[in-house]
Amino acid sequence: MLRRQFLKSTLSLCVLAALPGCVSQSNKSFAAARFSQQQFETLSNAVLDSVAQTSFPDKDFNVQAFGALGDKQHDNTLAFANAIEACFIAGGGRVVVPAGDYLTGPIHLKSNVNLHLADNSTLFFIPEPERYLPAVLTRWEGVELMGYSPLIYAYQQENIAITGNGLIHGGADNDTWWPWKGPHKESHWSAVKDNKHQKAGRDQLFEDAENGVPVEKRMYAQGAYLRPPMIQTYACKKVLIEGVTLTQSPFWLINPVMCEDVTVRNVTCRSHGPNNDGCDPESCNRVLIEGCTFDTGDDCIALKSGRNADGRRLNLPIQNVLVRNCKMKDGHGGMVIGSEISGGARNIFMHDCEMSSPELERAIRIKTNSVRGGLIENIYINNVQIGEVRDAIVINFYYEEGDAGQFDPQVRNIHINKLTVENAAHAFFIKGFERAPIVGIHLSDCHFKNVKLPNIVEHVKHFTLDEVFIGDMPLLAKDLVTA
Repeated sequence: MLRRQFLKSTLSLCVLAALPGCVSQSNKSFAAARFSQQQFETLSNAVLDSVAQTSFPDKDFNVQAFGALGDKQHDNTLAFANAIEACFIAGGGRVVVPAGDYLTGPIHLKSNVNLHLADNSTLFFIPEPERYLPAVLTRWEGVELMGYSPLIYAYQQENIAITGNGLIHGGADNDTWWPWKGPHKESHWSAVKDNKHQKAGRDQLFEDAENGVPVEKRMYAQGAYLRPPMIQTYACKKVLIEGVTLTQSPFWLINPVMCEDVTVRNVTCRSHGPNNDGCDPESCNRVLIEGCTFDTGDDCIALKSGRNADGRRLNLPIQNVLVRNCKMKDGHGGMVIGSEISGGARNIFMHDCEMSSPELERAIRIKTNSVRGGLIENIYINNVQIGEVRDAIVINFYYEEGDAGQFDPQVRNIHINKLTVENAAHAFFIKGFERAPIVGIHLSDCHFKNVKLPNIVEHVKHFTLDEVFIGDMPLLAKDLVTA
């Protein structure tokens, strides 16, 4: 216990002080030395050890005992709520969903409750937006508001879980929820009528946030057409999501917000709607994502920390994150930081992952701009195998609004070891600002086997390459197209 508490309180300082090329108030140098396997293992294991795990009493509460029927016809919303309440009052345990097909509205978890989906069980969320009222405090694209309840939601709870081998079906499709995205170049959903889509509500929400409208007055549920995420744990401690398969989500699939000690393990995210990101931890501390499979309509994993003024108001980074043994298939990005990143990101580790798909647009991606800003530092990637991807390594300071603000991003201290890419259009697509260059990118033992287009590298300081090859030819930092 004392070791865990020590790690939690000192991890960030240890990472900043110990790693080569790291930036802190007392260390402004950028070492070009190879970041060793031992160093990576020592510090990624420190993150792993720091993530506190859930634990539940050995008591089961079968939802069928509270009136639930797995016939895909009966509305089980009240039965689930009663089972969760009984489990909570009894001091915690498992709320068990046996085999069957269960229709339900929103599910709100409480402390010490493990919602366990048994083999051959499916939660079918009723695709009627009015069922997800009254509005709750939530975060939507990095901005706080009062909005539709997430399908599974928890607020300020501790020691909670969703486990088992069951399926969670969000009820979204080309006719329900997804059309609220509105017209889009990737649209495969039905055309909307009478402008019943998110643009007006989204624009007004962002304007409210920039103008400092109090969160409790940002009412964006009915009539705003802002789709809710599938699972959102908000300001919670000790969260576990394990084993389940998620599909047909209205919006982002897994979205822990301002949580501590989050574990997402052996989860399958398979959903191809608009903004169907797989796992988006926002402003969380100590996060473990392991053994998961992502096949999504948007980013597979996206680490976030709030959008623009609202992100700076809360000023909470996403930090101390370990991603390991995951597989990424379709998606806009495999491992992404941003774009809602105004609170910053630091101490991010990834190792032993696989990515490949003709529909995977970018493998490793950082996206921000001078409206978002954000300090992004200490990114460590080791032993990642990439088959087919459009662009391998992307850092872009011109995302979405582009260079239209007064908050220059700071991106520094990125180490990538043992990256193998079979096929890509670009090996590097990296654009910083001349006035705010990216500082400290270090690659070692990386192989880009088949690359179609020239590298694009603009405004990077301290770019070092050690045994990096494109095809059979060694790549030197001086050979990159830089400006």
